[in-house]
Amino acid sequence: MVDSYENLKGKIWIDGELVEWKDAKFHLLTHALHYGSSVFEGERAYGGKIYKSYEHSVRLRKSAEYVDMEVPYSASELEIAKNQVLNANRQKDAYVRAVAWRGSGPDMGVASSRNPVRVAVASWEWGAYYGDAKMKGAKLDISDWKRPSPETIPCFAKASGLYMICTMSKHAAEAKGCSDSLMLDYRGYVAEATGANIFFVKDNKVHTPKPDCFLNGITRQTVIGILEKAGVEVIERHIELSELEGFEQCWLTGTAAEVTPVGQIDRFNFEVGELAKQVANEYEKEVRS
Repeated sequence: MVDSYENLKGKIWIDGELVEWKDAKFHLLTHALHYGSSVFEGERAYGGKIYKSYEHSVRLRKSAEYVDMEVPYSASELEIAKNQVLNANRQKDAYVRAVAWRGSGPDMGVASSRNPVRVAVASWEWGAYYGDAKMKGAKLDISDWKRPSPETIPCFAKASGLYMICTMSKHAAEAKGCSDSLMLDYRGYVAEATGANIFFVKDNKVHTPKPDCFLNGITRQTVIGILEKAGVEVIERHIELSELEGFEQCWLTGTAAEVTPVGQIDRFNFEVGELAKQVANEYEKEVRS
């Protein structure tokens, strides 16, 4: 456990050059700090290779488009930057964070089209996101906040401002002794956890919420591919909260979460079953292949 992430050692790539970790700073009047004009990617490197790195780079640029920004680096240039950071920090297994944001400039109101878009890449060692829950199953609360309608936010962007209610939901869950919180969507259907997609098992079939108002995670798509390759039927649909009582297994997916079994959501209990373990094992093989 670090006392503060600003005190880590290493290099961070900012706007085309590597700088010392302690020197990675920006001005107080940076637009993103005040208005949330920022997008990011969370990625993991295994054995020195970032899993699906190029897909993440493409998604960063797409997220920026959704929030009316243009990343001043191509996906290929972002790839070079990420590898420079890993090499400079001498890391093989690491978490990689690429971020683009509206910096300081002539605009300091809501509008910021004249301000430059800045880009940075950092990496650090980060173990299991949910700790020992990967073995015994995570415990989830149910959030009071809901994923908003696509008519109110750019819901398919991985934008920092959209995570405010996720932070609040996770804080509330942790205060109750839970690892995370399940979020419903604006219609009341099961959506996702605060930073991970969710899957359920019933009668040897896998059910997962249809991502029509939240991020269709890269790990989510990978796991669906693993299941379909194994001949397991995957059903993407709207899921009512009341249906949780009839599901046998549950797991979360995400770059940080990887594949983490869930043992309990509020009053609903699940077994850490064989399919959940199988998917976790196959995903581990996939990312290290």
